[in-house]
Amino acid sequence: MKILEALKNKKVLITIGVFTLGLLFGWLLFGGSGAETSQVLPDGHSMEAHQKSSVWTCSMHPQIKSDKPGKCPICGMTLIPLESDNAEGDDESDQYTVRFSNAAMKIAEVEMSTIEKKAPYKEVYLPGKVMADERNISALTARYPGRIEKLFINYTGQKVGKGQVLAKVYSPQLVIAQRELFEALKFKDANPSYYKASRNKLKLWDLTDEQISKIEESGDVEFYFDVLSPITGTVTMRNVALGDYVKEGDPLFEVVDLRHVWVMFDAYESDIPWIRLGDKIDFEIKSIPSEKFRATITFIDPVLDRMSRVAGVRAELNNPGDLLKPQMLASGILKTMLPGLANQLVVPKSAILWTGKKAVVYVMTDDHNNMFQYREIELGAEAGDYYVVKAGLQDGEMVATNGVFKIDAAAQLKGEKSMMNPEGGKPSMGGHAGMDMSGGNKKLEVKDKEDKNASTMENMKMDQSVDANFRKQLTAVFEKQLILQEAFLETDASSVKQAVPLVEASLKKVDMGLLKGEMHNHWMDNLKRLSGSLNRIKAAGDIQEQRMAYADFNDTLHRVIKMFGITDHIIYYQFCPMFRDGKGAYWLSSTKEIKNPYYGDAMLTCGETKEVINK
Repeated sequence: MKILEALKNKKVLITIGVFTLGLLFGWLLFGGSGAETSQVLPDGHSMEAHQKSSVWTCSMHPQIKSDKPGKCPICGMTLIPLESDNAEGDDESDQYTVRFSNAAMKIAEVEMSTIEKKAPYKEVYLPGKVMADERNISALTARYPGRIEKLFINYTGQKVGKGQVLAKVYSPQLVIAQRELFEALKFKDANPSYYKASRNKLKLWDLTDEQISKIEESGDVEFYFDVLSPITGTVTMRNVALGDYVKEGDPLFEVVDLRHVWVMFDAYESDIPWIRLGDKIDFEIKSIPSEKFRATITFIDPVLDRMSRVAGVRAELNNPGDLLKPQMLASGILKTMLPGLANQLVVPKSAILWTGKKAVVYVMTDDHNNMFQYREIELGAEAGDYYVVKAGLQDGEMVATNGVFKIDAAAQLKGEKSMMNPEGGKPSMGGHAGMDMSGGNKKLEVKDKEDKNASTMENMKMDQSVDANFRKQLTAVFEKQLILQEAFLETDASSVKQAVPLVEASLKKVDMGLLKGEMHNHWMDNLKRLSGSLNRIKAAGDIQEQRMAYADFNDTLHRVIKMFGITDHIIYYQFCPMFRDGKGAYWLSSTKEIKNPYYGDAMLTCGETKEVINK
């Protein structure tokens, strides 16, 4: 019985084992295709992604919204599923932040700098010219009427010594005065005051005591009197010729001692706070390229020139051998620190994005997890490659100094605050905003986006390689606007209106289809601004209104050229501090020479070069 029971138990165990193996084998064959399997569609997205996404948008025009797949009505690109902006870990959207993956950071070539305090030094470039020391200029005028009988100075530039005879003058009045002296001499003891008055009369006519005593001793009337040089120097002006009649007060000669000279530099309003008495300035003279000069600043003009808006800055130095000659052009560099700012918080210029009056930086958050925060800051004085920070940043914070524009573009695409979109929210394109695309039913061809920001930056990396043909077309726009600029220089409103269609025609020839990704979107936004400024110029009633619109045109064109680049041109980005009621305005020029289109001949040379593009 025990044997039979053992056999029965063995059969049961075998049966259970076979059943278990069957179940395991069936799971291996069929278990992977159960309900947990995600079906991958031909477009690269899972079925769940298609089912979850109830809104479809365009990667280049995110203002397009549709509840079904289809094509973008603006650029014709295939719509993609809209992913939530509140990705896992991105819980700071209310602080205007954008997070990058490590891959996106590399693609965008983002570089960081730490905000710190330092002495804000600046190199101030000052143009100038050599001038004579005004204290060493002697002007000789006729003290009495007469005729030039002899002339010993035959040309300007002749060297003379102190007391050297320059000319001899015949004067009937001096002859009469000598005779009065002889008469007074007879009554010298009886009437000494009369004698003294007669002698002083000759002294007031620039005769020396030695000359008067010689006349008294000789007892003869002198008919010709010497004009003597009062200093040693160079004759820089000769106003008489042999035989000329002169009246009392007429200029005869100018003699300048050039052994000590001034160098007068022109300082713009923005540079004046950086200049102090006693500073050393290094300068070069264009006609003496092998020599380096250094001088001390001894005077700063307290009043600005009304037309040029510059103040004179004077440096003095000795000039042995007359090496430096008046009117020679000089180019000076003053390395200085702003008074009272020995240790200030500064930010690199490369970190700044400008939105009109506001300055914007992107600050990395404290956890250093590639999260960047949009920050508007207040800037102080310019200090070389830095700006002094008045408010908005703290010591030790890190800001992006390279790849800043790419960070801003990613923030704009996300709908956060950005330099290009300071109000935040998804960018709009006029009538296309919120367009209903519910009728679309074509098959989608989209790529799965595991990291939205990284994908965005990959697209932007492609965008940075701007097509050469696009740059050539943009170059043509710049060249046509130079014709418009010439019309402003002539201050001719009718010529300005005639030049506008040339610029408009060049803008229409720019093929935006050559741009890809976000760069296409940026061009469309800036094209609207360029066209709007040109329309304002055409509609303006006077030249002043035209110039205001032209200033806005230049602001946008500068941004576009910096963004996309042009070919075969060095561009000078120049600034007029007076226009817009003292707020200032920029313009783009092809020449280094300042020719101000906002004032024309009224203040043609008012301004300075702030940046050189394509240098």
